[in-house]
Order: sequence, then C-alpha cells, then structure tokens
Amino acid sequence: MLLQRILTAIVAAVLILLVLFAFPPAAAKAVIAAIILAAAWEWAKFLSLVTAAERLLYVATIAVLLAAVTWLTPSPEAAEFILKVGLAWWFAALIWAFFYPTTISRPVGWICGALVLVPAFVALVSLYSFRPSVLLFALIIIWAADTGAYFAGRRFGRIKLAPSISPKKTWEGVIGGLVAVVLVLVAARFYWLEIDIAVIIPFCLAVATLSVVGDLTVSMFKRSAGLKDSGRVFPGHGGVLDRIDSVTAAAPLFALGISWAGLI
Repeated sequence: MLLQRILTAIVAAVLILLVLFAFPPAAAKAVIAAIILAAAWEWAKFLSLVTAAERLLYVATIAVLLAAVTWLTPSPEAAEFILKVGLAWWFAALIWAFFYPTTISRPVGWICGALVLVPAFVALVSLYSFRPSVLLFALIIIWAADTGAYFAGRRFGRIKLAPSISPKKTWEGVIGGLVAVVLVLVAARFYWLEIDIAVIIPFCLAVATLSVVGDLTVSMFKRSAGLKDSGRVFPGHGGVLDRIDSVTAAAPLFALGISWAGLI
C-alpha cells in the first residue's frame, strides 16, 4: 500500500509540473477547473445523489459558479471577497467539527460544497496567475504537512485528534506535519526562494494548520455519507477530494497572504 501511494504521488507530481510549467496558461487554468469539477462529482455523492443525472446536475451548478467567478475575478476586489468568504467558511467548519456528529441536510451539503470548491478554484487560479512557481510552493507546503502528518502519525500517533470524524488522525501527526513544513521552508530559503524566514514560517504554519481543517471537514462529510473514500481515481489515495481536501482549505489563506503582504 505504501509503495502504491508513493508511485501514485510521483506520477501526480510529474503531471502537476507539466501543467504548471509546460501548458499554456489557458490550458493550465482549464485543468484546475476540471479538477474542481471532478471534486464536485465526488461531493455530490456526499449528498446521496446516486444517479448520474443527479450528480451531473450538481457538477453543472458548480460549473456555472466557476464560470461566474472567472468572469468576476479579473477584479482584484472580487477575487479577494471570494477568498475571504472561503476563509470565513473554513473557520465556521472548524467550529462545526467540534459539534460533530450532526445531521447534514442535502441543501446544507449543496451550499457547503460550493463554499469548499469555488474559493479553492479562485485561490489556485490566482496563485497560478501570480506565478506558477508560487502555486507550486503553496502545494509543496500543503503536501509537506500531509506527508509529515502521515508518517508521524503512523510512527508516534497516540492522542486522537477528532476520533468521531477521523479515528486515525492524531495530534502527533499534526505536530509532525508542522515540523515537516518548517524543514521545507528552511530548505526553500537556502536553495530556492528569497524569503523572510521569520515571516514565512508562522504564515505557512497557519496555512498548514488550516489544511488540517480541510482534511477533517471532508472526512466529516464522508463519514456522514457512510463513505471511506471520496472515489477511486488515485490508487492508494482514493478520490480527487481525498487528495485536495487540504488544498481547498489552505489555498484561500495562502492566496490572501500573498495578496495582503506580498510574502513571496
């Protein structure tokens, strides 16, 4: 299983590098939109939409919203507003997690899916438009947090983080993820980017912490729907949402940080 996860991650990383640095901008943004729509297809399953027609209707709804924000977001003010809405949602989701298990109605699930996916799309496109290397850097930070949490949790995990939502996640895993982020930032400072380490470390630790909220929130919806994985697209990893749950939460904060403070 671990070997399968590693091989899948390597293939995915190569494809992402091709999209970011070899594809023309319009094609790269189209790929980002396609990933978000694939995630919408999986999210529809959380809503007990079992037929293809029902799930396609939800995907079409998200597609219309993506088209609308694509038309709006050339305005920096519009993009910032959507990112702030996304950030507010993730803080609300954090509070919600404390009260789980709760019943999630279908209308609430529809809205939550939009709040997860649409700001994530705006954030990813904004970071790519700023510089593809900045989007790559954001993804590396999030992946470092995920990877560090996975291995630290397996090796040292004892204290459960949110057992009613995700029994395997532990506080030791969270700490391991944050340590991995710091190590990546130190390496980036010396070998890749000219960054102010005293500023970027606390900022990226906040981003990594919020990525955990994304992971837990998607897990909450999966558990409510009685699902282990959101899909089977990636061998050893699950579906698209299983791979981008952390990204959906962390990317809006990262994009806002770049916008507000010019951190990179």
